[in-house]
Amino acid sequence: MTKIAMVTGSVRPGRRSLEVAAWVKSLADARGDADFEILDLADFDLPVFAEPASPSVAPPESEAGQRWSRAVEGYDGYVFVVPEYNHSVTGALKNAIDYLSPELQDKAAAFVSYGAVGGARAVEHLRGILSQMQMAHVRATVSLSLFHDFENFSELAPTGPVVQSVGPMLDQLLRWTRAMAAVRGGEFDAEEGSEAAA
Repeated sequence: MTKIAMVTGSVRPGRRSLEVAAWVKSLADARGDADFEILDLADFDLPVFAEPASPSVAPPESEAGQRWSRAVEGYDGYVFVVPEYNHSVTGALKNAIDYLSPELQDKAAAFVSYGAVGGARAVEHLRGILSQMQMAHVRATVSLSLFHDFENFSELAPTGPVVQSVGPMLDQLLRWTRAMAAVRGGEFDAEEGSEAAA
């Protein structure tokens, strides 16, 4: 079955990304059309990226980097759960992505974001980062407002429209995840724009 990782985007004490990821996973699990798992950045204790070579050239040499790489590569697609920090993504998530390259290439990604404006600016920055990773990121997103989808700015309480946005996001992600699996398998020649000859 298709495997999708819900990647938490924060590691700090008091974070909400793990709670949000668990909420999305509960809705995703009810669909029964993929295997959804939470991939928590806090479990990997990644140091600031200081590897001797770019991941596009050589795999990480550090034990933490290797463990993270092995964990990420086992998935077909990803939902990034991203809070907005200072109009952008968290340093922890950017750092974690800097350890990767072939693990994400020709795979699909979707976004669940939260913040004062729903985390929109974090998602826009993350789209640019993942484009460099040669990922296909879907248009449909889930955006939670700190003012409307969290009680007292802390307790997750998604409003109806936000709950309803999860399904379309997952629909798009799974379509693109399966399409990118065909690309990775050589079933589609992207340069020629046609199916490869049998």
